[in-house]
Amino acid sequence: MEERNQFNSIIDAVDQEKTMAKSFMANVFSYMFLGLMLTGFISWYFADSGMVFTYLFNMQTGNPTPLYYIAAFAPLGFVLIMGMGYKKLSASAMLVLFLAFATLMGVSLSTIFVSYSMGDVSTAFFSASSVFAVMAVVGYTTTTDLTKLGNILYMGLIAILIAMVINFFMQSSMMSYVISVIGVIIFTGLTAYDVQKLKRIGEGSEIGTASTKKRAIYGALDLYLDFINLFLFLLRLIGGRD
Repeated sequence: MEERNQFNSIIDAVDQEKTMAKSFMANVFSYMFLGLMLTGFISWYFADSGMVFTYLFNMQTGNPTPLYYIAAFAPLGFVLIMGMGYKKLSASAMLVLFLAFATLMGVSLSTIFVSYSMGDVSTAFFSASSVFAVMAVVGYTTTTDLTKLGNILYMGLIAILIAMVINFFMQSSMMSYVISVIGVIIFTGLTAYDVQKLKRIGEGSEIGTASTKKRAIYGALDLYLDFINLFLFLLRLIGGRD
């Protein structure tokens, strides 16, 4: 009888972990989709209304304006603030910062409508969505520990960031193509890794607490960045074919 009670306790604990993980991941994806929808709307509105030319580019010279650089680099500042201030910031403050970040990303990404056709943007978006969805399922369901893979992918990410800086000066189309291919591979893998990591965090999180909400928002930021970078690298590949 005692052994049976112990077995039942283990089963209950496992079920509770699964319930917490599902609830946590549902919140993560909800925040992520909210951020993506905000980014998409702002990006489309800025491009469709012509504000991308009014505020981000000089109409006479065609050169980027100071606001262009603010929109391009300010999101990085929000990511750093959320990361370094994670312990001190409230859940509400984290959410406000995340939405502000998503808004600025929308302004910044509105420039893709100037550089790429709508067909290329649509193809890249649906391709990124499909790849992301598949890898999210893989990351959530696999029993294989992806920690080592994640470490390798992060080292690869650092390598391509260095390569992108070098290619900024070299302007090599071949190097740009290789970087894009590797970028797609890296963020495809990171999607699965991050989902698995977040699922494990969710299994040990208490439902409904402020701390859990903060973890969910920060997790949404991770997955948001995975998706956006996957989309942008795919867009460079697809747009580069023309």
